[in-house]
This record gives sequence, C-alpha cells and structure tokens, in this order.
Amino acid sequence: MSKLSAWWFAPAPAERLAAVRILIGAFGLAWVLIRIRESDAVARLPAQHFKPCGVVQILDTPLPPGVALAITIATCVLMAAFIVGFRFRLLAPFAALALLWTLTYRNSWGMIFHTENLLVMHVLALSVSPAADAWALDRRPAQASPIGYGWALKLLAAITAVTYVLAAIAKLRIAGMAWLDGEQLRNQIAVDNLRKALFGDLIAPLATQFLDHPSGFTVFSVMTIVLELSAPIVLVGPRPARLWCLAAWGFHVGVVLLMNIWFLYPLLGVAFVASLPAERPFDGLIRRWHRHRGT
Repeated sequence: MSKLSAWWFAPAPAERLAAVRILIGAFGLAWVLIRIRESDAVARLPAQHFKPCGVVQILDTPLPPGVALAITIATCVLMAAFIVGFRFRLLAPFAALALLWTLTYRNSWGMIFHTENLLVMHVLALSVSPAADAWALDRRPAQASPIGYGWALKLLAAITAVTYVLAAIAKLRIAGMAWLDGEQLRNQIAVDNLRKALFGDLIAPLATQFLDHPSGFTVFSVMTIVLELSAPIVLVGPRPARLWCLAAWGFHVGVVLLMNIWFLYPLLGVAFVASLPAERPFDGLIRRWHRHRGT
C-alpha cells in the first residue's frame, strides 16, 4: 500500500493541474456557448419531445424555456469562474453540476450525446481537486495542497482510460470476437456514409476508397480494440502516456476521414491534457508577458 500511495500521490507541478483546469474549462465553456441558441430552440419544442435522462429525470415536465436559458447562462458564468480560478473551492462544484445539468437537459430533447460524458466527468473531478493553487485569481502560494497535485492528474487520466476500455468492452459484447474480422466495422462505416449521402450531408473523404478494400478493415478493427484496451497504459509513465495519446488522437482523425464524425474533445487534444506537460505552452506565454511588462 505504501508503494501504491507513493505512486498515486507522486508530485506534479501545481501549474500543470492549473493548465489542465484552464484548457478543460475553456472547452466546456465554449461547448455550451456555441450551442446556446440551439439549446434554447430545442427547449421551446412541444413537451412530448421531452424525454428526461440522467439527472434530469427528477423532472416530470420540461422547464419553462426562460428558466432553462437562465440556467444555461448561469452555467457559462460559473464555467468562466472555473477557468480563472475565482472562489474555486466554493464555485467549482457548482460549475461542474451546472454543466452536468445543462448538457443532460439538452440531451433530454433528442439524441443522447455520449461524447459529452468524458468532458463532464473531467470537470467534476477537477472541481474537487486543488486545481486553482496556481494561475488563479484566488491563488494562495503559501497554502499549497499537502497531498500534492499528481493524484488529480492521475484521476483525470484514469477516467479517460476507463471510457476507452468501456468502448472496447461494448464492441465485444455486441459483436463478440466477430468484431475483429472487420466486417462489422465496414458495415457500420458504409451505413453511416450512405445515410449522410441520402440526407445530403457530406460523406467522409476516404470512405468510398477504403470500402472497396474489405481486408483493410480487419486491421482497423484489431487496432481499435488494442488501442482502447491498452488505454490504462497512460498511468504507467510519461512516455507510454504520450505515445498512447498520439495514437488515440490519430484514431479520432481516422474516424473523421472514414465517417466524418468529429469528436472535438479528443480531436483538439483536450481529452488527453492530463497525461501531457500541459503547463509548458502557458509557461512560455507567461515568460513573454513578463518580458513585455519588464517584470
């Protein structure tokens, strides 16, 4: 247990966790903002379209549209406070819960976007961590976390890893070992692109070229399962973590090229920042700022 404790609570820079807070919080705020008009429009649909899921199941009927919009705006304000580290210990949990509610409420009006789950879980984890001990409006250097910052980064990386492992398990539960022959993946890509073509949407740029070569999908299927099941390697060390994050990012690029489906959270790399030295770009910006100010 002492070895496990030493590994879990291994030191990490407070600035790294702060950079992760800023990047993940900024993505969460942007995600809510760019969809605020859509969410408001959806909330004005007839009540029969409302199918509450998750935490929203406490409601029997939808909220008045004005109330739903006010909650969304409050979520944006709280997420802004989350990013800058304002009254973090008090407001961060409220920001995380508000994000959970806002995204779940939107999902209760139609298709459930499981791609938002990882974002919400990351924000929830950050909200109960010492993520504002650096680069925050309420920063207090003398009160650094006594248990360090490495555990919070490991927790975020573990959450990411679990989501990929669960994705692999889901594939194997649905298709069994037959998934590995590639036919299931090829059919899925073909049907998805056919649906896009029928509805006048853009098909994936490489879909038709690869669909003509069925044997290639065996390789893709095996690589997908290996990648997803190997996700816990991000907890082994920095180098394996970086290699896996690069492979996972490449996987999502492949999803764009073959299915024209954009999972922006991992595509922009934000889903993986807890496993990377995320503070380095900020360090450079801060140094340049101090040189500019002559301090």
